[in-house]
Amino acid sequence: MDHVRRWLGARVRPRSLRDTMVSVLTLAGIGGAVALTAMLAFVISPGFAELEERATVGYRNRLRAVLAEFPETMKGIAREHAQSAASDRARDSWAWSVFAVDAVAYRPVSAKDWTVRPGTGADEHGQAGTAVGLAEALNRIDLARTGSRAGFYLPVGGQVMAVGLAAVMGRNGRTIGHVAMARRLTAAHLSGVLGRATRIDRPAMAGTDIVRPHARVIEIASPIRSADGRPIATATLRVSREVVLLGRRVLLLAVAGSILLLVFMLLMLRRALGSLVLAPLGRVERHMRRVQASGALLPFEDGGRGDDEFGALGRSFNAMLSQLKDLREQNEIQSFALGRSESAVAVLHNVRNALAPLGTILSVGLAPEDRGDRILMARALAELARDDIAPERRAKLVSFIRTALDAESMARDSVRGQLELGRDAMRQTLEIIGAQQARAHERPGRERCDITDIIARNATIARYAQSVSIGFTFPAHSAYVLANRVILSQVIGNLLSNAVEAIVATGRGHGSILVEILPPVDGRIATRIIDDGEGFEPGMVTQLFLPGFSTRTDKSGGLGLHWCANSMAAMGGALELRSAGRGTGAVAILTLDLDGRDREKTGLAA
Repeated sequence: MDHVRRWLGARVRPRSLRDTMVSVLTLAGIGGAVALTAMLAFVISPGFAELEERATVGYRNRLRAVLAEFPETMKGIAREHAQSAASDRARDSWAWSVFAVDAVAYRPVSAKDWTVRPGTGADEHGQAGTAVGLAEALNRIDLARTGSRAGFYLPVGGQVMAVGLAAVMGRNGRTIGHVAMARRLTAAHLSGVLGRATRIDRPAMAGTDIVRPHARVIEIASPIRSADGRPIATATLRVSREVVLLGRRVLLLAVAGSILLLVFMLLMLRRALGSLVLAPLGRVERHMRRVQASGALLPFEDGGRGDDEFGALGRSFNAMLSQLKDLREQNEIQSFALGRSESAVAVLHNVRNALAPLGTILSVGLAPEDRGDRILMARALAELARDDIAPERRAKLVSFIRTALDAESMARDSVRGQLELGRDAMRQTLEIIGAQQARAHERPGRERCDITDIIARNATIARYAQSVSIGFTFPAHSAYVLANRVILSQVIGNLLSNAVEAIVATGRGHGSILVEILPPVDGRIATRIIDDGEGFEPGMVTQLFLPGFSTRTDKSGGLGLHWCANSMAAMGGALELRSAGRGTGAVAILTLDLDGRDREKTGLAA
C-alpha cells in the first residue's frame, strides 16, 4: 500500500483535494471492476461448464440409447411376426404381413440363403439393391454365434440397416426357420428422435465415444456396431453450446451491469462528495480568504447544513469569530486606555520637569537670613550719628555701608530673577495641564458610515453568540451618518449582545430583534433596536448608565452602557433606553448626525 501511495504521489501529483478524490475513486472503480470480473468468471464460468458437461453426458447417453433401441425394436417386430407366422399355413404370406419396415427376410431351416422381400415402409427407389445387399449380409451371419433372437446393425451397400432376428417355431416346438426384419438407419430418423442435427458417417471411427467441442457446437460421435461387435459407421450428434454461450452472455451482462452500476455509484459518490464535502470546504476557504482580505470578522453562513459535521464546523467557526471580535474590541479598549495612561504619564513627566525649578527657587528663598551683616550695618549707622568720630573712621564706615547696601540690592535682584523663573515654570505647567484638558474634551474623528451595514455585520455575529434562535429584521437600504466607525460598531455590538442576553434570560429559547431607521429630523437620524427580551422597570433608566451597573448579577465583560452613552456623546450623538416594564422587551435609540451629502439630498441646511 505504501508503494502504491508513493507511486501515486510521484505520478499523479493531484493539485487539489478534488483531484485526489477523483484519482482514488477512479483507482477504486478500476480495482473493483477487475475484482468483480474475476469473481464472476471464477463463479459463473465453472458453473456453466459443469452444466454443459452434464448436458453433454446426457446427450451421449441418449444417443447410445437411441442407437441401441433401433435393433431392439426390429427384434421385437421380428419376434411378433415369427409368432404369427408359426400359426399360418400359408408360408408365402410371411413377406407381406409386415409392419412399416424396409425389408423382410425369411430362411427355412433346410435352405442356405435368405429370401428377401421389400416391406411396407420401403420406397421404390433402390428396393432391388437393398434386397440383394441384405440377403448377402444375412448369409454372412453365423446364426449359431448370433443367436436365434438378436438385434444388430448390418452394412448394406452404402446404408446401415437395423436388423431384428427371430426364430419361427413349428407346432411340434422345433425351429422351422428364421425371420429377419430390417429398416434403414438414416440421419433424418436420428435427428427426429434426438431433436438435434445428426449425421451418419462411414467408414467407422474407433470403438469409443468421442466428444469434440468447437466454438459454438459440440460433436458427440458414437460407433454403430454390427452383429460381431465391429464398428461399421459413426453416428455424430451436433449439440449447440447453448449453456456455455448463455454462460458467456450472462457473464458479460453481469460484468457490464456491475461495471455500469459501479460507475454509477462512483459518479453518485463523486457528486455527493462534491456537494456535501468539497463545496462546503470551498465555501469555508472562500470565506476565510474574504475575512483575510477585508479584515472584517464576518460570520460564516453554513447554508442550513443542520447538525452535520460542517454545520458544527460553521457554528464553531462563528463562535470563534465572535470571540475574536470581543477580543479585538477589548484590545482596542485596552489600547485606548493604555494610550491614555501613557499620555497621562507623559503629562506628569512634563509637569514634573516644569515644576523642578520651583523647588530650587523656593529652597533659595527659604534659606535662613544672614543677620550678622544687618547688625554690623546698624552699628555703623549708629557710630556715624555721633559727632566725635574721626574723619578717617567716618570714611570707612560710609564705605562699609555703601558696600552693604550694594550687596543687599544685588541680593534683591537675584531673588527677583529667581521669582521670574518660578513664574515662567508655573506658566509652563499651567499650559501643559490646559493642553491636556483641551485634548481630553476633543471629540473622536468622525467619518461617513453606513449604519445599516454596521448593524448587519454585528447582527450576524450576535446570532451565533448564544444557543438560542434569534430572528433579526433590519432595513435593506443604506443610511449614512457621521461617526467613528470602530466606536459605533462597538456600541451597536454591545447593544445587540445585551438584547440577545435579555432574550436568553426569558428562557423561551427563541426571540426576535427588530431594527428601525427613522426618517431624518433636523439633520439627525435615529435608529431603534427593539427586542422582546426581559426588559426592565422604567425607573431604572438612570441607573443603567451608571458605571459598573447591570440588571443581571451573572453578567461579565462587555463595554457597558456607561461607556456606550459617553461614546455616543463624544461622537455628537445620544443613546436612550426605554422599556414598559419586566417582560415587555426594551428599545435602544441611537441618534447621530447625518452626513453633509445626505443633508443636501433631504433639503436640510448643512
